[in-house]
Amino acid sequence: MTRRDLLPALTTAPAFVRTLSAAAQDRPNILWILAEDHGPQLGCYGFQGVRTPNLNRLAEEGVRFTRCHTTAPVCSASRSGLNVGLYQTTTGTHHHRSHRKDGYRLPEGARLLSHRMRDAGYFTANVRQFAPNARGEGKTDYNFTVDGPPFEGTHWNQRSKGQPFYAQVNLQATHKGPAFVEARKQKSLIDPASLVLPPYWPDHPVVRNEYANYLDCVNLLDEKVGILLDTLKKDGVLENTAIFFMGDNGRCLIRGKQWCYDAGTHVPLIARIPGVTKAGAVREDPVLSLDMTASTLALAGVALPKEFHGQPLFDSKVRAREYVVTARDRCDMTMDRIRAVRDRRYSYIRNFMPERPYTQYNEYIQQQYPTLAAMKELYAQGKLNAVQSLFMAARKPDVEFYDVQADPHEVRNLASDPAQRQRVAEFAGRLDRWMKETGDRGGEPESAEASVI
Repeated sequence: MTRRDLLPALTTAPAFVRTLSAAAQDRPNILWILAEDHGPQLGCYGFQGVRTPNLNRLAEEGVRFTRCHTTAPVCSASRSGLNVGLYQTTTGTHHHRSHRKDGYRLPEGARLLSHRMRDAGYFTANVRQFAPNARGEGKTDYNFTVDGPPFEGTHWNQRSKGQPFYAQVNLQATHKGPAFVEARKQKSLIDPASLVLPPYWPDHPVVRNEYANYLDCVNLLDEKVGILLDTLKKDGVLENTAIFFMGDNGRCLIRGKQWCYDAGTHVPLIARIPGVTKAGAVREDPVLSLDMTASTLALAGVALPKEFHGQPLFDSKVRAREYVVTARDRCDMTMDRIRAVRDRRYSYIRNFMPERPYTQYNEYIQQQYPTLAAMKELYAQGKLNAVQSLFMAARKPDVEFYDVQADPHEVRNLASDPAQRQRVAEFAGRLDRWMKETGDRGGEPESAEASVI
């Protein structure tokens, strides 16, 4: 996509958007707000019980995407795709926390988005402190070696006078660790007894407590976003900044982060772009995290590279996606390979290593997901029902297929249902084509050097 392609659709937009073909200083600022390990558990997404007035307002002033998925259910693989615009399985950055010490570089033609934006005249920043009581984590988490600093600064105010900025604010409020402790210091907390649990979790105090703690973190996240928006307004840049809010992967709870179920890759995506997005709009077409990358380049007037997997979200000439593909590979010491295809209604999951159970040892999951320990104990006592026991099975199915309209929690596998045979074959074909067309490298053995953290 070129600047010329985008201009006709923006002729009635404010000046800061209309001048995409002008000098860099006349183009819009662009801000990504990335929430770590965060699914669409927000009031504006219809989730009950949380307090998210700031993100609700952002959605009311912009467009909310209901079917956005990240390319991977874990941060480093997801971010390695998001910040480049290519699937991590294409660039060889698909294993979690890989290539940290072997000097691995992206394939020819692949580059960081921040470097492309810098070359287009933007000041690039991975924002740290933006208010006395609020900061970004400065996270990058790339599975490759970067040639030169990925960002030029740590705050948009460090830019030259009149220069537009491209910035990321990485908020850790929904990530396991210190944030879960901080969240419990809020005056008003989620009542664990009030929660409606998904059917794959047992009704147990440990489970309810972990879930409530995560939702406390969602409330904390919204508070941080509110402070950020107030800071942008105070600095006089709110109304000429295109804002994207998204999670870097799904929620950090059992059957979420690290798995290719909906809870692992389905994330909120909200875009507030004055003059481009219609207030209160809702988009229900499947979109990919990489589409935010493509949209950022388009808004900056930068042509998309020839090899690119994202597509602009606000170009009427671009056909909406019919489906998206997501991928999981090694996570920490846990080897697995899973691919999923999702459209508006169905979810197809292929387990390339079905002999490896969902519960194979993973130190992070073991230490940070108390629900797993509770489920193991209840399973040993014969106290889990059939749906809850699925996760404890000795092996995974080769293929899983779900009607997410009738079964949003993906617990009734229809892969062997004769009525779905043709549809399952269609989705299998989609995955086969995607693997070939994108050069999926998940089947290649990983070197010992690449896996050293």
